[in-house]
Amino acid sequence: MHLYIATRIQAPLDLVWRRTRDLAQHQRWDLRFTAITPDPGADPEGAQRFTYTTGRPPLTLTGHARTTAERRSAGAAVSALRFWSHQRHCPIASGAGHWRYTPLEGGGVDFATAYRYRVRGGTAGRLADRWLLGPLLGWATAWSFDRLRLWCERGTTPEALAVRAVAEAGVRAGACAVLAAGAPWPLALAGAAAVWLVPPAPGTPAARRCRRRPERPASPAPAGAAGAGGADAGRR
Repeated sequence: MHLYIATRIQAPLDLVWRRTRDLAQHQRWDLRFTAITPDPGADPEGAQRFTYTTGRPPLTLTGHARTTAERRSAGAAVSALRFWSHQRHCPIASGAGHWRYTPLEGGGVDFATAYRYRVRGGTAGRLADRWLLGPLLGWATAWSFDRLRLWCERGTTPEALAVRAVAEAGVRAGACAVLAAGAPWPLALAGAAAVWLVPPAPGTPAARRCRRRPERPASPAPAGAAGAGGADAGRR
């Protein structure tokens, strides 16, 4: 499976870099991990190594990761890593990906990730990944990116943002319950769909705000377009 998630954060690149590269800060905003801890001992090549945990006992998944490249130049930055798990009950066996930090004109940073992973379980594992694990990981990554964005832009802590998200989901669920109890099922179903389609509050994290595909560069203007009144501007 290949996943791509991106968002634009109106904050200094150094701040975004610090809150994504520092393990203690990373685990605060990333919904995919319960804990991220550095591995003991120094890596012979100076790479960052860490162990990540997802879930709570007895349903705990543990894996390991190691940075494979890190570069900062001309105001941009990229960090690449590989990850794997030796647990046989962990659906993801191994994978690799990167984080890319691209400065935006006028300030801010375009923060994007792309990663691939290999699942266990043969055909059954691939089907489960296609219909359940992959969409769930995509949603969790996008929701986490928007939580990071709000933390960097507004200063609201990741913990407070999680409380807001749960509260707003509770309000939506309550509205759906009221509709289900007091309206014919076609109207209740339509009303419930409308409730969940209402955009989240600006200060509540939402996966839908993130891009799921790389943006295409602007197409070159046809010959003579400038003389006919200018070319349409494309934007990332």
